[in-house]
Amino acid sequence: MSERLPQAVGLLGGGVIGGGWAARFVLNGVDVRLYDPVPNAVEHVQASIDKARRAFRKLTQVALPPEGAITVVDSVEKAVRDVEFVQENVPERLELKQQLLAQACRAAAPETLICSSTSMLRPSLLQAQMPRPERLLVAHPFQPVYLVPLVELCAGKHTAPEMLPRAEGIYRAVGMHPLVVRKEVHGFLANRLQTAAWREALWMVHDGVATVQEIDDAVRYSFGLRRPVLGPILTYFVGSGETSMQAFLRKWGPGSTESSKLEAPPEYTDAFLNMLAEQADAQASAENMSITKYQEMLDDGLVGVLQGLRSQHCGAGETLARWEQSLRDRVPKAR
Repeated sequence: MSERLPQAVGLLGGGVIGGGWAARFVLNGVDVRLYDPVPNAVEHVQASIDKARRAFRKLTQVALPPEGAITVVDSVEKAVRDVEFVQENVPERLELKQQLLAQACRAAAPETLICSSTSMLRPSLLQAQMPRPERLLVAHPFQPVYLVPLVELCAGKHTAPEMLPRAEGIYRAVGMHPLVVRKEVHGFLANRLQTAAWREALWMVHDGVATVQEIDDAVRYSFGLRRPVLGPILTYFVGSGETSMQAFLRKWGPGSTESSKLEAPPEYTDAFLNMLAEQADAQASAENMSITKYQEMLDDGLVGVLQGLRSQHCGAGETLARWEQSLRDRVPKAR
């Protein structure tokens, strides 16, 4: 898959996800034009870049390229004009995204690729008001965007076939692992998987089976350690002792139907929300942690996991190694 780094991108929205995208692009030497009418949006984006810069210094010993520049603009039109790539990151409201994407589509050059960071909405819905819907696809990242390499790509019914490989090349060039979602489905792939686990966790807290900390410990000290290496399906197979997937499935099947309550989440009553909040606050107080400290812990933990996977040549570690090699390749050779 060919990689192609854009010279400049238009960034629509500078919240948590938009700030992460800004960091990905700027620290890869790409200029960013940011449009976000929210006051102090640029300060939030700069804070994301600072966190990413700190993480990258720990993540890799390969020299990063000269940083791209951030230009704050006061309109969608100025953000998307004369760029070949646009990343939209506004809140998950269909009408808002439709309106903004249509506006960007009218102002951008005909060849400009437009991607939405939506985590749930189908791309065909997002295309509904666009005068040139063939240029849009979903590019769903995961937080923190500057460290987690997966980006789910999903085309709508009007997306031109050549847009997917174009997007793949751009995301690979900034150190990501693009994964094409075969069919339009609400929540795409990873969100559907993690939402199932989230609902089960909520039920166990709701029913008094476990506390917030016990749920988190149950994951991070057990199967959470295996997931970055093989993923859920191969992990179960390899750990089964069977020599074929068919034998494993025939022996173990889907598991007990009584061990899960995944059909719907528990009702978010005031009492339940208070219980969750009190347990989480008590854990943070006992550990002397703030949200900023937790964010740094997450970044540092991800750096360690990615470096470990790189040393074993598997999973997201291969994505890190490929990005590092692309950084080396960008350095002009001495004559």
